[in-house]
Amino acid sequence: MQEIVNWIVETVGAMGYAGIFVMMFLESSFFPFPSEVAMIPAGYLASKGEMGLVPAFLAGAGGSLAGALFNYALGHRLGRPFLVKYGRWIFLKPETVDKVEAFFEKYGPPSTFWGRLLPGIRQYISLPAGIGRMPLVSFGVYTFLGAGIWSATLLGLGYIFGEHEEQIKSVLHWIVGAVILMVIAVFYYYRKKNKKIEEKFIETLEKEGE
Repeated sequence: MQEIVNWIVETVGAMGYAGIFVMMFLESSFFPFPSEVAMIPAGYLASKGEMGLVPAFLAGAGGSLAGALFNYALGHRLGRPFLVKYGRWIFLKPETVDKVEAFFEKYGPPSTFWGRLLPGIRQYISLPAGIGRMPLVSFGVYTFLGAGIWSATLLGLGYIFGEHEEQIKSVLHWIVGAVILMVIAVFYYYRKKNKKIEEKFIETLEKEGE
């Protein structure tokens, strides 16, 4: 797999912004391609004046959105049974389908935003959105916002730390950990809030029935 990734980087890297778009499309669709390989070097090139931050950001976030729309279309047109049965041909394990579908069902449409920030969920959260026929406009907005935050984070790391790979890995590790904790806190808050709403609703129904 590493040889394939290296070949993609060497082949597509020379394409500039188009290369960023293609690599982020692959990362966001079915190919297990690390987004760090595309966006961090782009940030470093921007720090040297060889790329623009805004065009690099738009290429990265746009590629992520396009890849997510590709997965959305797969889920929408093929459905869950097909993906579970034949997903292995596009690097998609049945347990991955189960995991992201459970995540989507538990947290609803906003999970397409938060899912873009979580490792292991990011690439595949679009599939259950397509299977569940989530409204396309909402899906696009949530996805672009989440992908935009992640792309901007990686660009910033490349811009600030440049060639210092160990520093980038260390900071990225802390960022991912902080994001996971933040997502857990947000979901806990909304789950607790929704539970109170449900309790009040049930209490109201009981009073009306007396």
